[in-house]
Amino acid sequence: MKFKHIFIGLSLGCAFVLPSCDDILDVEPEFQRDVSDTFQTLEDYEFALTGAYARFRQSGYYSTGGNGTGSYSQLPDMLTDNVAETNESLANFISLTDWVYTADNSLVEETWQDAYSVINQANIVLRDIDRFAEEDPTGVNRIKGQALAIRGFVHFDILRYWGVEFERNSSELGIPYKTTPDFEERPARLTVKESYDRIYADLEEAEALLADVDRPINSATNRSRIDDVAVKGMLARINLYAEQYQAAEAYATQVIDLVPLATRAEFPGIWSDANQAEVLWAVAFNAGEGSPSQNTYFASGNRNTYRPSLDLLQEYNQTADIRYSAYFATRNSRGGTPRVVLSKFIGRGTALDNVVNFKVLRVAEMYLIRAEARAMQGNTAGALADLNALRAARIQGYTPVALTGQALLDAIALERQKELIGEGHRWFDLKRTTRTIVREDCTVASFCELEPTAREWVWPIPQSELIANPNMQGQQSPGY
Repeated sequence: MKFKHIFIGLSLGCAFVLPSCDDILDVEPEFQRDVSDTFQTLEDYEFALTGAYARFRQSGYYSTGGNGTGSYSQLPDMLTDNVAETNESLANFISLTDWVYTADNSLVEETWQDAYSVINQANIVLRDIDRFAEEDPTGVNRIKGQALAIRGFVHFDILRYWGVEFERNSSELGIPYKTTPDFEERPARLTVKESYDRIYADLEEAEALLADVDRPINSATNRSRIDDVAVKGMLARINLYAEQYQAAEAYATQVIDLVPLATRAEFPGIWSDANQAEVLWAVAFNAGEGSPSQNTYFASGNRNTYRPSLDLLQEYNQTADIRYSAYFATRNSRGGTPRVVLSKFIGRGTALDNVVNFKVLRVAEMYLIRAEARAMQGNTAGALADLNALRAARIQGYTPVALTGQALLDAIALERQKELIGEGHRWFDLKRTTRTIVREDCTVASFCELEPTAREWVWPIPQSELIANPNMQGQQSPGY
């Protein structure tokens, strides 16, 4: 159960505003107990770390179960031109997808609270873990590194919705940065630069720690934890947003050199969890733990709430591009009418239950990051090589193209749209490149276009937070 009005110390700090699937940690709030009582061994910290990963399955993060928004999985597509609302929709998310949200919107508040609850759990893991460093330094590195990576990455995700802009040294409004599980800590909103400073500090420390651990974090068949390669992928993504193109290229290159792209034969199996080809990190979902995709296709009730937009479907070579058959399927509606649905996360094997792991980071994104970073640095040949390499891996009989300037950047942007649909990118890609949303396949005439200057690109701080935290007074997002 969530509290409707909750002061910032709780929504940024407490661990008990969580769904029932995380009951393993719903005990007496840890921030109120002495750490020596709660964590007596390093294994206790590992148990708490498991709870941090579990919190990614909340409905305001990667899960869309029930009325959940899937704020970082499906919502970034629902907000844009990638999908269109159907007449099967129950209009649960219309305040978001029609861009009419305000500071008292419960779905905006849910996204804020759920993200900070993940951070809180990471902070619980980090509290006093260094007291075990002398007896088991590499074991501490493994646990602490993951917790730091989670804290930095989730703060970056919050910045993606609430940051006024993304340039590395911007003095515009960023986000509060939470570094302890103390519910009395009520941080003010930092600038974008200050937010980045702390995000980079956490992730760079995580990268160093995870390079020296006591045992492998993942295996060839399980990528459900964050290791040093995943952190490099995070830093590639963040540097692209921050317009630090040289660093973005360097981190993407490190990942590309370590992990190959999936072959055409392997690629469909990624989406049914038959293999882990090119996956850097995936959040695990099992029965009863929600789903990353029920807003786009309800297998149990056959309700297709948001369908892929017709103009995007036309961009795929539907016979030669392996992504088309891997991402989309034709299913009959309840009335028996065939329609194309986004089936990317429809289930494992032949199951149609929407229970499948959510792929947070993949090598394909690294090729697209490097291509864009190279193009922005004037390295046309390198950017083209990455774009053509990704297309050749996906499209049978692909003929390389030769593009320059804006045409090359537009092609990379289109390839991101095609490759990463349903993976939580489109809204943020349009925001960071200050593009207009134009819904050619538009179902509601008054909500077909959003200009780059519109206030809705930056979400409002929940009103309950502003009321409760005196340090946030006067720090509402512009225009609200």
